[in-house]
Amino acid sequence: MNDVYFFKKKKDLILGNYFNNYKKHRIKLSDIQILKDASRNHLTFFDNVRYKDEAKNTKAKYCITTSKLKNYLPKTCEAIISEKVLYEVAVILKDIYPDADIDTLDLNLKSSNKLKFSGVKFGNNVFIGKNVKIGKNSLIGDNTIIESNVVIGKKVIIGSNVHIKNTLIGNEVVIQSGCKLGLKGFGFIPKNDKNFKFPHIGKVVVGNYVELASNCTIDRGSVDDTVIGENTYFDNQVHVAHNVKIGKNCMIAGQVGFAGSSTIGNNVSIGGQAGISGHLKIGNNVKIGGGSGVIKDIEDNQIVMGYPAVSFKDFIKNWKNK
Repeated sequence: MNDVYFFKKKKDLILGNYFNNYKKHRIKLSDIQILKDASRNHLTFFDNVRYKDEAKNTKAKYCITTSKLKNYLPKTCEAIISEKVLYEVAVILKDIYPDADIDTLDLNLKSSNKLKFSGVKFGNNVFIGKNVKIGKNSLIGDNTIIESNVVIGKKVIIGSNVHIKNTLIGNEVVIQSGCKLGLKGFGFIPKNDKNFKFPHIGKVVVGNYVELASNCTIDRGSVDDTVIGENTYFDNQVHVAHNVKIGKNCMIAGQVGFAGSSTIGNNVSIGGQAGISGHLKIGNNVKIGGGSGVIKDIEDNQIVMGYPAVSFKDFIKNWKNK
């Protein structure tokens, strides 16, 4: 199911169209891909030293990176030097995926067809796009919109006023009223005249037995996917930004926010109104206290609290000394 893609290229990726050093050579690549998933036929990018291990092992033949980071790449990967890596990526994505930098209304929406979706119960004013798949014994609430190509498993309960696009949903998932899944995330390159939007060509993947309480928002991935692991539960108003990976059996309390590209392990518990900064790695069996601000990686089996988040013992010690 993870092989489903919601955006199609409108033109080929020719390196010479974007980089002067390659104008004389018609080098055609299949797509842009993140470091760890790239093959020889992909263009990849490397702009943050946090991903040095992925860079060392990338199989891509070409990588957009900075002069400071190029030495982390293997000899099999040719560096394309730029001091504005993400801007270069955004320009290429916008050119080959022109429909991915802004969300427009799906014009193929139609009222739900009970005959087409055997064994599925619909509320009033439910609208479904083309090629949507919904498993048997699922229930879709009033005023919900499910856009084209979305895949929903069996025994799924979706509440009212839910909007789902660019998303794959497993079996026995509960999505309560007001949730928004698969819309474009917050990403742009700042410019003085007009900010340059970063296209989002990824999707959202929701595992089996996940439960999302009311008014949660899960952004689709930019180049990678946003993933919610099996049996993970969200309280109300949780926000998940693009490319975040949340593991299995996690418990996330109300109003927790995840910044883009953070990776959360299995069996993680996070208290209400905590914030997780971008590009972090949170280990397995971690507990994060409510209202905490996590700004650095956390190893397995840790309990942290505070802003910035520190070990629970240090937090109590600091609090007593105030």
